[in-house]
This record gives sequence, C-alpha cells and structure tokens, in this order.
Amino acid sequence: MTEFPESELTDRIILCAIEVHRHLGPGLLESVYEHCLCREFELRELPHKRQFPLDVSYKGVALDCGYRLVFWSPIRLLSN
Repeated sequence: MTEFPESELTDRIILCAIEVHRHLGPGLLESVYEHCLCREFELRELPHKRQFPLDVSYKGVALDCGYRLVFWSPIRLLSN
C-alpha cells in the first residue's frame, strides 16, 4: 500500500482533477471525466480502480445488487 502524507496526497489528487478540467472544460458526461481522471492518476502513478464492486449485506445476507464505487484508491492517508 502506498503511503503519502495527507497534504501531499490531497495536493496530488486536486492537481489531477484540475488538469482534467483544464483540458476538457465543463459540460461533459461524468463517464468522460472518470476516464480522464483515471488516466491522470496513471500518469502520476497514483494507484486506483474504476467501478470497484462493493459488497452489500443486509441482516447477515450478502446481496448481489451490483453496487459499485465509481472511484476507489488503496492509498492510505497518514495524519498527525
């Protein structure tokens, strides 16, 4: 697992989002921004996954409801 100080990670993520917005501008579909943000994360070597499946359980029973996180990163934030 990659570890970054919280402020460095925050800066890196914000810079990725700003870069995508500079190139694309407003008004496109969410999926376009998602693809581009993932590409920006790849270019900056930030680990991530798109459309990450999330298990949902209800009263002890696992539900197959196809729930997905749009964006997930295994990066661990360290705070003081």
